[in-house]
Amino acid sequence: MTKQDLVDAAAKATGVTKKAAGDVLEAVLANITKSLKKGENVTVTGFGTFRISKRAARTGVNPRNPSQKIKIPAMKLPAFKSGKSLKDAVRK
Repeated sequence: MTKQDLVDAAAKATGVTKKAAGDVLEAVLANITKSLKKGENVTVTGFGTFRISKRAARTGVNPRNPSQKIKIPAMKLPAFKSGKSLKDAVRK
């Protein structure tokens, strides 16, 4: 399912225009992104939790030159942990 498919399904289910459904989806995604940038978790009860995962710095190997070591910096990554209701719905 693509973003446009999601907008189409939301518009059909709620009876609003595709533009309005698209605007709402954009606003939701923008607010999730803004909260994650601040380091806050975003919990949607029954669906799951978006959070920031921290990856430590490490030494890697250059794939083009396996004898060369490279330093990979520490970074923050977005992560998603599904909620119980979502897990149960997918399992059935």
